[in-house]
Amino acid sequence: MAERAQASAIRPSAAAPGAQARRIRILGVPLDMGASRRGVDMGPSALRVAGLEARLEALGHHVTDGGNIRVEVAETRASGDKNAHYLSEIAETCVHTAQAVLVSLEGGETPLVLGGDHSLAAGSISGVAEYHRQREEKIGLIWIDAHSDINTPDTSPSGNVHGMPLAALMGLGPEPLSRLFGWAPKVSPENTVLLGVRNIDEAERANIRRAGIDHVFTMRDIDERGMRAVMEEALRAAGRGTAGYHVSLDLDWIDPEDAPGVGTPVRGGATYREAHLAMEILADHGRLLSFEIVEVNPVLDEHNRTADLAVELACSAFGKKIL
Repeated sequence: MAERAQASAIRPSAAAPGAQARRIRILGVPLDMGASRRGVDMGPSALRVAGLEARLEALGHHVTDGGNIRVEVAETRASGDKNAHYLSEIAETCVHTAQAVLVSLEGGETPLVLGGDHSLAAGSISGVAEYHRQREEKIGLIWIDAHSDINTPDTSPSGNVHGMPLAALMGLGPEPLSRLFGWAPKVSPENTVLLGVRNIDEAERANIRRAGIDHVFTMRDIDERGMRAVMEEALRAAGRGTAGYHVSLDLDWIDPEDAPGVGTPVRGGATYREAHLAMEILADHGRLLSFEIVEVNPVLDEHNRTADLAVELACSAFGKKIL
């Protein structure tokens, strides 16, 4: 059995027949100022160690590793505003991330962003939105997460900015994140989808209504309707009238039994197969503009298995098939 598992691990993955070969640029963002638990700054390295580049190339893609965005070290900075810790440093990282994503798209590459905590999404998604705004196009957003991350400094109980990026993208603030490139919101609420959420506080419920986001699929929806029905509706909503969609995948969406290496685990998440099915359906639709994987924390992981799962899911999103 061990020999068969080892052989499977090194065999080139099967891509979908006729699947589009992409030019993918990996961008690491080792940011951990947005969370209270440290360690996600090592997430990009953990994903690289798990063989991300080689496994994507085995699917027929051309992959370039663009290295890491420069990030300040928390110990060298004051935390600043108690309602939004390290906001200026996080905003600076998001500016650089947005620019790197924009340059990748201008060069015909698909950005694959590795986090780092989820606050980096304010930068990555701003870069994608700006690229398409220049072409008079809109983008959709599929936010796959146990949490809605739509607090603002006024509503956050912790002051941790990784709970605020969706609020910034919807134009609710904080302003240093919401006004990247000088405009907001970056995504229309009718093209914004929350998928698999299961831990939302009362202030976030109010902010979801304030932002006008109607497409919120909780884990109960997935339990009752099944992953295929939910994903198909989510992709329709995100894709309606848009150039395609960005997918922001927080590994705490998956149940801690399968993904222990995350900073804010919540029981009752997606199973291993549900997660792969979601990514496989995403690949089938072929409208992925950009992708990011965040909140992998090697300090809390078991033998890098959360990072390994993250790489498997990225491969499914980029076309890996069972047959």
